[in-house]
Amino acid sequence: MMSAVLYGGTVLAVLVSWRLDPEKTKRALRIGAKSLHGLAPRILGMVALVGLVLALVPPEAIRKLFSHGGIGGFSLVAAIGSIVTMPAPIAFALVGSLFKLGAAPASLATFVTTLTMVGVMTAPMEISCFGKRFTLLRQALSFVVAIVIGLAMGVLL
Repeated sequence: MMSAVLYGGTVLAVLVSWRLDPEKTKRALRIGAKSLHGLAPRILGMVALVGLVLALVPPEAIRKLFSHGGIGGFSLVAAIGSIVTMPAPIAFALVGSLFKLGAAPASLATFVTTLTMVGVMTAPMEISCFGKRFTLLRQALSFVVAIVIGLAMGVLL
């Protein structure tokens, strides 16, 4: 239902834009298509990698990895999430699959937080844009906050 509302709203916005300025709308649609074309291989690659990992790693190993509690357990899944790093739509789909395989929600909260907020692989690019001090501080704080979120979820759930 929510998807239908979003798609309907998007179509309506494009139609209104087309009515106001067809040339700008054509340019915007071309830019959007070009962006999608550039992102599609990376997104499909991540989806394939996630599917491969889920197919190769036994559900029991996933349950065991994501069932550790406390700071140590949350630090472990936070470290894994920090290294992997992926966009939120893929991360949320992965976490949903892990939940269905029996992973603990508190561990998944920590994992998804680091998966989307901490990026060891993307740190060099971030350092070039924002500087080393800012990047290290932001990533360290995000890592700690992810563990706090996991601990809070463990208490609340």
